[in-house]
Amino acid sequence: MLQKKLTGWLRRVSPMICLSLLAGVIAYAAPQAGGYKIIKRMQIGGDGGWDYMLIDPPTHRLYVARGSHFQVVDVTTGKVIGDIAIANSKNSHGIALATDLGKGFTSNGDANTVSVVDLKTLQATSVIDIPGKDPDSIRYDPATKRVFTFNGKSQDSTVIDATSGKVIGTVKLGGKPEEAVLDGAGNMWVNIEDKSSIQEFDTKTYAIKGTWPLAPCDGPSAMAYDSAHKRIFVACDKVMVVVSAENGKVVASPPIGGDPDGNGFDPGTGMAFASCRDGFVSVIHEDSADKYTVVGNINTQVGTRTMTLDPTTHRVYTETADFKPAAAPTADNPRPRPTPIAGSFVILEVGQ
Repeated sequence: MLQKKLTGWLRRVSPMICLSLLAGVIAYAAPQAGGYKIIKRMQIGGDGGWDYMLIDPPTHRLYVARGSHFQVVDVTTGKVIGDIAIANSKNSHGIALATDLGKGFTSNGDANTVSVVDLKTLQATSVIDIPGKDPDSIRYDPATKRVFTFNGKSQDSTVIDATSGKVIGTVKLGGKPEEAVLDGAGNMWVNIEDKSSIQEFDTKTYAIKGTWPLAPCDGPSAMAYDSAHKRIFVACDKVMVVVSAENGKVVASPPIGGDPDGNGFDPGTGMAFASCRDGFVSVIHEDSADKYTVVGNINTQVGTRTMTLDPTTHRVYTETADFKPAAAPTADNPRPRPTPIAGSFVILEVGQ
């Protein structure tokens, strides 16, 4: 899945754009949408592609999936402070933090496993084999102390007791799951990517509580949640649909950029963000529960599809790299893809 996500948009990146990146055309100094701009570039480097990233606000640690390992970055210094090796996996996607238990849980898509991480030592301590196939996104529910993996190939969610590390259940879903959000009161919502719908289930009983269409969304990806207004933000290609968590209805669909794979909602500012392949982060303001205003776009860099938001500092973090232009097409390879330049992986910090 990690490779699929990375190469999927690379197929559509033109050599001209890649050349402009190599020439150092970066427009991040001037204030942009809502006064947001890139305020720090963290040149992280390191091997591997990338997928989900997750900030832990109290510790200022940013966890970044890099395929066979996770880099842990202190965002105050911009330095890598840990590197979590994932056994027998080259395609780890994300991490869920059970900070109340001092544990992290990674989803290892190609291995059909979950690695348990000690958050003090930043070392993987054990591996859990799961029945689900191709675990992608992963969530921890503090209310039940359960971890949920969302498995693309088996179209279900594996449930793990976070305390014991044992698999305790499976939630059968109505299609291929992508990302999920929860409210802390026993409710989980998950995007069904191939059906362009959203499904709700009970985190205690695993009962499906409803399925709703997401039109005009096509191929939903990232999700964020506004607990005060009970609204779910779903990033889709060129549109962010806003869904009522109370009845599953789409209440708004403001436009955003193309091919997003990360979003977030900041309750302190009322801003919703979506990071897009084209090289910007779209910004939407929540005027009220059912009314939204397009603020504009923050220029970032081509490839910034995933992101995470720190609601305590109101900073957005996104990631990408520089790329080599694609080679000339051949009979054997009619659609050659640009490839990341070794050591060029970078994390961008966005703020006002």
